Amino acid sequence: MITTLALLLIRQTAGPTVQADPVVAAIIKESKTNSKVMAMLTEVTSKYGPRLTSSTNLDKASQWAMATFKKMGCKNVHLEPWGSFPVGFDRGRNSFGRMNSPEKRDFEFTSPSWSEGTRGPLKGKAVLNPKNAEELAARMADLKGAWVIMDRQPRRLRANEKPSPEVQAQIDLDAKVDAAGIAGRVYGSRSDLVITSGNFRDKTFESHPTDRSVTVRKADFDAIQKALTDGKPIELEFNLDQRWRKGPVVNSNIIAEIPGTEKPDEVVIVSGHFDSWDGPGSLGASDNATGSCTAMEAARLLLRAGAKPKRTIRFILWTGEEQGLFGSRSYVIQHEKELDKISAVFVDDGGSNYNGGYTGHPDMGPVLEAAFAPAVEAFPDLPMKFVVRANPKTSIGSDQDSFNAVGVPGFFTSESSVEKYGAQNYNFIHHTQHDHMKYVIPIYLDQTAVSHAVVAWRLANNPGLLPRYPKFDYTLNPASIPGFPGKTK
Repeated sequence: MITTLALLLIRQTAGPTVQADPVVAAIIKESKTNSKVMAMLTEVTSKYGPRLTSSTNLDKASQWAMATFKKMGCKNVHLEPWGSFPVGFDRGRNSFGRMNSPEKRDFEFTSPSWSEGTRGPLKGKAVLNPKNAEELAARMADLKGAWVIMDRQPRRLRANEKPSPEVQAQIDLDAKVDAAGIAGRVYGSRSDLVITSGNFRDKTFESHPTDRSVTVRKADFDAIQKALTDGKPIELEFNLDQRWRKGPVVNSNIIAEIPGTEKPDEVVIVSGHFDSWDGPGSLGASDNATGSCTAMEAARLLLRAGAKPKRTIRFILWTGEEQGLFGSRSYVIQHEKELDKISAVFVDDGGSNYNGGYTGHPDMGPVLEAAFAPAVEAFPDLPMKFVVRANPKTSIGSDQDSFNAVGVPGFFTSESSVEKYGAQNYNFIHHTQHDHMKYVIPIYLDQTAVSHAVVAWRLANNPGLLPRYPKFDYTLNPASIPGFPGKTK
């Protein structure tokens, strides 16, 4: 059943299309003739590269984003701290891995963020991992300075996990191998994708693990194993260009606004996360410089169109998303008193396909369909749709989850594609060595930026806030945010 409020909003939003709304027409004309989204994306990835939370790259890129928002004409541009990490981590651009003998082979590889580097190229022979104490004793002399080839995946204990006797024996054996003075461990990926992750917790600049590990793609690991099977001496060389950064490192979201003219305390949020993983080869392009730059381009399009919305349109580039949605979760806690005045939060974090629409409560559908109709008119071969969901979904894995969990309408843009322009295989790119500019599809970014802009404009001018799911009980837990600043608004 459609509520009375929804019927009212349908009547009041289903009217003007591109021709009848001069701001919408100007947004679309500017995008079609003078789009800047690819220029911004190229600049942030080429100048600053991947942007790991707590890294110098992210700090510099955040300053660039603020300067860009200000140049556009946004107001209230600032960094809003959401917490801190006990230590920072920087990965340079000079990392490499290779086999020098018995054949020359460059590797595609990664190493964990917040882990020890090599302080320059480090050569060593390849030695199989001892499987027990007897093998360790027999081969102790071979281990010093060697890269140890592992026949299993890394075993990481969960918090408060008590290891079984078998696992404890493995942990003890690994500690003895480390004590033999190895260069590091080499693991094989399950495929030719190498996935970067890492853990900042329980580490400081002064006290952190000094063991090294790398993961090479399956094809490279197979080449190492074949040479070992053939009995050939193997020399490996890795340069892990990575450094610890003194902490605590304050982490912040980047915020900019187009202030509302009539209801400035009511807000529509357009956002994407600015941080990324930082494995060798990655620039953090599709995860998620694309989502950040479409939000920034939406701001530019609105300002170039002379938009003066009744409600405030706020643009937020989240950080700490990859480590646990920290930026958006902290925002929800810090802005708890304002949540009832947030009409909607839009998050673009699915790569370089286009915005195919939204999923939400049935009462939201007519309002959002009317709001994105101009984007469909502007890009007729890129259809959008609204999908009904009876209950809010709070576990997609991006920053809209933080808002849906507290009853604020959050939307993850539906990533869509058409045969005419191709499709990005996000699983091939997500957190891997392939997250660079090669796989970005420009027209999809233009469409997404336009849809952000016109939807935000329409919702900012609606007579009421977007309909919501019924409220449910929730608990905000500041203790779950590392280094939470302790301020609320």
